[in-house]
Amino acid sequence: MIKHCHILKQCFHGHPLLVAVLLMLCVGSTQALSAITDGEQPINFSSDQMDVDRELGIVTARGNVAVIHNDRTMSADTVSYNQKTDVLTASGNVIMLEPSGDVYFAEHMEISGDFKNGIIKNIRIILSDRSRIAANGARRINEDMVLRKAVYSPCQPCADDPTSSPLWQLKAVKVFHDKSQQVIEYTDAWLEIAGVPVLYTPYLSHPEPSVKRKSGFLIPTFGGSTSLGSTVKTPYFWNLSPQNDVTVTPAYYGDTGVGVATEYRHLLRDGEFEMITSLTDDDSTILGHVDGFGRFDLDETWRWGFDAWASSDDTYLRRYGFRNDQTLTSDVYLEGFRQRNYGRAEAIYFQSMEAGEDNNQTPKVAPLLTFQHVGEPDNYGGHTNLDSSYVSLIREDGADSHRISVTPGWESNYLSAGGDVYKLSVSLQTDLYYVQDYTPVGENSASDNFTGRVFPQAQLDWSKPFAKTEASITQIIEPEVSLIVAPNGSNPSEIPNEDSQEFEFDETSLFRSNKFSGTDRVEGGTRVDYGMHWGVYGESGGKSTAFVGQSYRLRDDSLFPENSGLEDGLSDIVAKFEISPESYYNLTYRTRIGKKNGEVKRNEISMTAGSPLLQFNTQYLLFERQEDSEFSGRESISAGVSSQFNRFWRASGSTYFDIADDALRNVGLNLIYEDECLAFNTSLSRSFFQDRDLAPTDTILFTVNFKTLGSIASNI
Repeated sequence: MIKHCHILKQCFHGHPLLVAVLLMLCVGSTQALSAITDGEQPINFSSDQMDVDRELGIVTARGNVAVIHNDRTMSADTVSYNQKTDVLTASGNVIMLEPSGDVYFAEHMEISGDFKNGIIKNIRIILSDRSRIAANGARRINEDMVLRKAVYSPCQPCADDPTSSPLWQLKAVKVFHDKSQQVIEYTDAWLEIAGVPVLYTPYLSHPEPSVKRKSGFLIPTFGGSTSLGSTVKTPYFWNLSPQNDVTVTPAYYGDTGVGVATEYRHLLRDGEFEMITSLTDDDSTILGHVDGFGRFDLDETWRWGFDAWASSDDTYLRRYGFRNDQTLTSDVYLEGFRQRNYGRAEAIYFQSMEAGEDNNQTPKVAPLLTFQHVGEPDNYGGHTNLDSSYVSLIREDGADSHRISVTPGWESNYLSAGGDVYKLSVSLQTDLYYVQDYTPVGENSASDNFTGRVFPQAQLDWSKPFAKTEASITQIIEPEVSLIVAPNGSNPSEIPNEDSQEFEFDETSLFRSNKFSGTDRVEGGTRVDYGMHWGVYGESGGKSTAFVGQSYRLRDDSLFPENSGLEDGLSDIVAKFEISPESYYNLTYRTRIGKKNGEVKRNEISMTAGSPLLQFNTQYLLFERQEDSEFSGRESISAGVSSQFNRFWRASGSTYFDIADDALRNVGLNLIYEDECLAFNTSLSRSFFQDRDLAPTDTILFTVNFKTLGSIASNI
C-alpha cells in the first residue's frame, strides 16, 4: 500500500485536499494493490476488500476503494469492473479527478474501461477554476459530457448558509461540455440572480475555464449620449492562432449612423505589432482613424518599429470615445545598441487636434539621426563622450530647417577621503544650420542661409553629505554647488528655435548645464547654481525631505523670457518639500518664489491621506504664463475621495475646478462591487468641456461582469 499511496500523491499533485482524502483511504487498507489490464493501460485498484468472480469476469472492490487509470483517479465505497464488457461501475461517494483538474462527485457511475464513455447519476463537478456544475444526470460520450437539468455557477457557496442560492447561476435543460472544442453550451437556459430568474436565452455558450482565447461573439454593449444617440456595439473576437487575433466591432449610433472598428494583434518570434482602425458614417460623412504600433528585433544589435496615428477629423476621436490626445504623433525608426554606442534614425509626423492649428505649418521631421558614444574609463577616472545628431524639419507652409550638431566631451568623478563629491565635465558643442524661407527676429524678409556656432562649456559640481543617526532616525544634510563657465550669448537670431521654445525652471532643472529642453538654444554665461538638501528617514520607512536652491549668473541673459525665473542675474528660488511619515500619508509641495518681493510664481501641492478604508487626495497647481509662450498660465484644483469599506465594496469620487477661468471642468462618482464571480461598476460623471462640436455631457455608466461569461455595459 505504501507504493500505491506514493502513486496517488503524484496523480493529485496540486490538489492537497484530495491527496489528504485518498491518503486516509490508504491508511489501514488490507488489500494489496491489484492491476487489471485494459488494452495497453492497466487499471489499478486498492481497497479494504477485493473479490474476483473468474467465471463472470468481474472484480469487485469494497471499502475505501481507489482506482488509477492513466492520469485519472477515482475513489468510491464500491467499485466493480467487468472485464468482458469493459465497464467499470462505482457507487457510494464517488469522486473522480480528471487530468484537466476537474473533479466529479456522484452517487453512481458506470463508465467504460478507458473512461471515455459512461452514465453518471446526481453529478456535481468542480471545474479547474473552482466553478461548479450540478445535474440530475450526465452522459459521457468520447470524453464530452451531456448533462440534463443542470446548474452552473462560478460563485462559491455562502459560508453562513451553503445551501442558499449563489449570487448568480445558470439553469439549463441541457448542458453540453465539448472537450474537443473547449466550450460549454447551454440549451433553454435561465440566468438567476440570488435565486430569481431574470433572463432567458434559448442558447448560450462560453469557453471552458482552461481556455484563455476563443473565437466568438463578445458581450454586446448598449448605451447612448446626447451627441451620438442610442448606441449598440456587437464585437466579434476571431482567434486566428496562438500568436494573432482580430476583433471586429460593428456599431450603431442612433443620431449619426453606423460604424465598424477593428483591432488586429500579432505576436512574432522577434517582435509584435497592433493595428486599430475605425470607419464611421457620421451624418453621411465618412470619418475614421488609424492607431498602430510595431516593435521588431532584427538581430542582437538592431531593431526597428513604428507608431502610426491619424484621424480624419479633429474631434472624431474624443467624440466617439477612442482617445483624448490633442496631438497625434506618428514615427518610424531604426535603432541599435552595441557596447558603449547607441544609434537611431527616425522620421516623425505630427497631426494637431486643436482648434486654430494649421497642420501645414507643423514641421515634419525627416529624418532625425542620433549617435551617442561613451568612452572607456581612462587613467584619470574619467571618460570621453560624444553626442551627435542631424535633423531636418520640413513644412508645407513656412520655414525649413536642417541642423548638424556634434558635441564631444569629457567628464570625471572624484570622491575625496573627507566625503567631498566632485564631478568635472567639459564639452564643445558645434552646430551647423541651413535654413530656408526663414525670417530672423528683427528682420522683415525671409531668406536661405547657412549659419552655425561653436559653444565650449565647463562645469564643476561639488556636494558633501553629512549624516547623523540617533535612535531609529537618520538625518542627512547635503549642500550642492555647481560652477558653469561658458561664453555669453551664442544664440544668434539667424538660428531658428524649433526644439527649445518651452521650458520650466524648477528644482529638477536647476543644476542642468542647459536648462533649455533642446539643442537650438544654449544657456551661455558664467553662473553658479547652489542648493541645500535635507532629509530625515525613519527605520519604519517614514521620511521628510526638503530642498531649496537658486542660480546666480554674472551677466543677465535676455534670452530667458519674463516670468521664467531666470531673466535676471539672480534667479527665483526653487524648492521642494515632502512629508511622508507612513504609507498612508504623503504631502508634496513644489514652489518657485520671486527673489525681489517673495511673490509665489509657481505652486504645486499634492496630498494623499488615509487608509484604504477612507482615503483623500487633492492637488493644487499654479504657474504664471511666460512671455512669448504659446501656453497660458494655469491655476486649478482637483480633489478625490475613495473608500474600500469592506472586502467587496468600494466607492470613489473626484472633481476638477479651473480657478483661472472660474469654471468647473468635471465631476465623477463611482460605486464598485467585486467578488469571485461578479463585478459591477456604476459611475456618474459630467464633463463641462466644450470644443467645436463637443458639448458638455452627462454620462451614467453601468457595467456588469459575470465572470467566465463576459460583461454587459450600458451608458446614458
